[in-house]
Amino acid sequence: MTDDEDLAGRRAHLDAVMERDGAWPTASPWVREAMAAVPRDRFAPDRLWRWDGRAYVPLDRTTDRRGWADELFAGVHDAAVTQVGSSLSAPSLPSSSLSAPSVVADMLDSLRLEPGHRVWDIGTGQGWTAALAAWRAGPGLVVSSEVDEHLAAAARRRLAAAGLSVEVVTGNATGGGAPGGMPVDRIHATYAVEAVPWAWVEAVRPGGRIVYPWGLLGHVALVVADDGRSATGWVQGLAQFMADRTAPTPAPAGHAAYTAVRGGTAEPDAERLLPAYELGALENDWDLRFALRVAVPDAALLTGRDEDGVNAWVHDGDRSWAAFTARGDGSVMLYQGGPRRIGDEVTAARSAWEELGRPDRYDYGITVTPDSQWAWQGGPDGPRWPIGRSVSAGH
Repeated sequence: MTDDEDLAGRRAHLDAVMERDGAWPTASPWVREAMAAVPRDRFAPDRLWRWDGRAYVPLDRTTDRRGWADELFAGVHDAAVTQVGSSLSAPSLPSSSLSAPSVVADMLDSLRLEPGHRVWDIGTGQGWTAALAAWRAGPGLVVSSEVDEHLAAAARRRLAAAGLSVEVVTGNATGGGAPGGMPVDRIHATYAVEAVPWAWVEAVRPGGRIVYPWGLLGHVALVVADDGRSATGWVQGLAQFMADRTAPTPAPAGHAAYTAVRGGTAEPDAERLLPAYELGALENDWDLRFALRVAVPDAALLTGRDEDGVNAWVHDGDRSWAAFTARGDGSVMLYQGGPRRIGDEVTAARSAWEELGRPDRYDYGITVTPDSQWAWQGGPDGPRWPIGRSVSAGH
């Protein structure tokens, strides 16, 4: 079997799995056509990175073609890491990837992109999402921003090879408006931001859409108001994304908590004995985890198991941490440290979510104005949580 035949077979298998999983958007059949016309593997670099349990190790197409292809086609819900160690603050962490096919399809469906629309693609990476947008919108209608000049140059080459007319510019899109200052109909961002830059809203025509990853757990589709003075919209799905590389890199989630508890330097908060079901839900209930992400946005959460059951570690990226540790009698002990009582914040946020009737992730949305932005539940006039600081319950 030739390399071309192998890749064609893998593409066909990916297409079939997307069909089986219901991952092809029925409202946007063009997405499936575009992914067939400009397949993901043609935008993959010759080196990918695989996590081996301890570190990211390279997979080079020239020396391990099968391993490279296995990583690229690992699954429809799996991203492929394309760059590691571009940041001095995070020298061993991924900094760019080819997003999972199912996630890209979901986000493009949310974009409601039509032929003739002008598109600002933010975070070029390897150039694949810009290529898909250009296939749909038409030649000369997509401009893509990339902060890394090496990635931008490689994306230009791939887009040209695919015969697609896309302008790729180098610059920090988080800090400015659309290249050239022209209004666009759609913004499609591929890296996570906590708060939407107001310049993004200003760059979009009234009625236009902004689809972006919010934080590290989901993506949102905003619609710009008729007067251009606000944008609002609903959460569209769950997925994890690369963070804005111009933002500070937080400390590893749970590390301080785990070290303090296992090292015997933390004292338990005796007033916070909790029932064991609290931990099981933290591990398995993604609607709960999303609600916690809304209410305590800087709380990074990890879970794990030992002989006593589920344990959870929380860290705010600074000095505050909490550990929920299972005990043999079925109860849970809460340990906390640092200037914030972040364990109490997480516990209060869970109680608030239950009082709201345990809404699912799709019952949340975001509103952005020039002066503030907030998440809401049930509708723009429902309970809300300011974006930019942590709160433990809506108001």
